[in-house]
Amino acid sequence: MANRESFIEFEGLSVDLAGRPVLKNLNGSFRGRAIGLLGPNGSGKTTLLRTLLGFHVPTQGTARIFGLNVRTDTTEIRQQIGYMPESDAFVAGMTAIRFVRLMAELSGLPRAAALERAHETLFYVGLGEARYRKLGAYSLGMKQLAKLAVALAHGPRVVIMDEPTNGLDPPGRQRLLRLVQDIRDTREIHIIMSSHLLRDIEECCDDVMILKDGELATYCNLDEQRRANRKFLRVETRGENGPFLEAIGRIGCEVAMDGKSHRIKIVMPETVEIRNLYELAETHEVQIRRLDYKRDSLQDIFLKAMQDGRLQAEL
Repeated sequence: MANRESFIEFEGLSVDLAGRPVLKNLNGSFRGRAIGLLGPNGSGKTTLLRTLLGFHVPTQGTARIFGLNVRTDTTEIRQQIGYMPESDAFVAGMTAIRFVRLMAELSGLPRAAALERAHETLFYVGLGEARYRKLGAYSLGMKQLAKLAVALAHGPRVVIMDEPTNGLDPPGRQRLLRLVQDIRDTREIHIIMSSHLLRDIEECCDDVMILKDGELATYCNLDEQRRANRKFLRVETRGENGPFLEAIGRIGCEVAMDGKSHRIKIVMPETVEIRNLYELAETHEVQIRRLDYKRDSLQDIFLKAMQDGRLQAEL
């Protein structure tokens, strides 16, 4: 996940549907290998995905994917994108191999290459033994895997996944998430994954984009967000805390006690290291029994974005 190439840009992107503003002046350049798209119902997630695919024309501004403009380069963009929709989009009477080959041909591959890629992708997602069965006879989990095969067959640079694990049982969900993680880690493919399941986003994505009321509420890299919290500590001690707290206050730490217990919340400045706390504890005969870093979960980040409104991170 070291690749931080910018591949999506918004330039004042606004989209109105039926005279109502749905996306409002989105701006920014986004560079994650796997971006999770979050937001409450009605926040504009589906509209944004459909705009990137060229189904909605921006009312104002534009978006670019690898420099291609969604207003003017729709055909080229669709050749670059694989799409795994939330709803089923199959010809039920077709076999999986025939349908995936047809979709690859429609994406621009020659017939022979499309057939070869259909075999490869169906084996990759775990449907190799079932590729000659009709799609109408597939289970829900198998249909989700077939949609992923369609998205991958033509060799896209970006795969858009809309609620990929929706309705799956736990084994099916884990199987699909492992495939998404493998695509992220081993292939030269960027991922945009929309889901209402925060855990799925946390497991598969390195960056998170959160929409609220059609606006970009926040965008952050999860690893960077967690590293930024390494100076926020929860400490449990044994002994007389008074002199110890005064000492760590003098070196620039902010301190708060958790009631009358020996649990302490500490915010350390950049100049203070963990070893300094242990040295002061030894000096003042205090035993540090437990020390934990505070790490925001994705749920914390999401709730903060919903409460604070527009919190767009510096990109």
